[in-house]
Amino acid sequence: MDVSYDATKRELVTDQGVIRYHEAGSTDSPPLILLHGSGPGVTGWRNYRNNLAFFAQTHHCYAIEFPGFGVSDAVEGHPVLTAGASVIRFMDALDIDSAAIVGNSMGGVVGINLAIKHPDRVAKLVTIGGVGPNLYSPSPSEGLRLLQEFTDAPDRDKLIRWLNSMVFDRKLVTDELIEERWAAAINPDAQKTAQMMYGSAAFAMQQKFLANSNTPPYWSMMHKVTCPTLLTWGLDDRVSPPDMSLAPLRLIPNAELHVFPNCGHWVMIEAKEAFESTVGAFLQR
Repeated sequence: MDVSYDATKRELVTDQGVIRYHEAGSTDSPPLILLHGSGPGVTGWRNYRNNLAFFAQTHHCYAIEFPGFGVSDAVEGHPVLTAGASVIRFMDALDIDSAAIVGNSMGGVVGINLAIKHPDRVAKLVTIGGVGPNLYSPSPSEGLRLLQEFTDAPDRDKLIRWLNSMVFDRKLVTDELIEERWAAAINPDAQKTAQMMYGSAAFAMQQKFLANSNTPPYWSMMHKVTCPTLLTWGLDDRVSPPDMSLAPLRLIPNAELHVFPNCGHWVMIEAKEAFESTVGAFLQR
């Protein structure tokens, strides 16, 4: 099976611009939608390119590129909300009634929100860090503070400091990764999206809104997630520390948690084989 970039890349024209994605696996297999995280230079391909070959053995995989991150066409609105809307638009266009979803960090939050608001569309849910509130650890976390510093005034040194906070083993932060992420991070759409999510001014505005809002935070509604849910976490995650997993583990009725040792925020990359084995078994039940 050819799961290279060129062999798997696709485009879907919608009434709100082009959604780009990567597709692999037999059309006779059950659908699996892979949702990427946020941060400088992120794409669905970069998050999951090394996992596609494994999951495509048992599932028809779609790694979606969210609007506003420099690959799919940008749309107006907050990135988390536009990401969720793009997934539903994508599923409707391809006649996918229901699918298993794997979401990394922000992608996990998108997946949780979809499972709350559209329970019939999410058959199973796997999250990779990122979901829930900080219960014992400082907020924002070390990784998010570094991300905010980069967003406010981007340069390579700040990018490297942020990348190092994403992993347990800093050998994973290669020169190639740095250049790849830097080139994508300075895309105008990606910069606009980053400012909306992580800029100091936007963060302060979000905190003020949350303090005065009568709308409950998404994590307080996680008891409405009815599908089987697997929470995966790196024990050494400095972006979303492991104590964040306690609320979703308790609130989601059918949730289980797997914590990977010697692993940071990018579980699907840093604990690749263990992650694939664990998630593969969960999806096959």
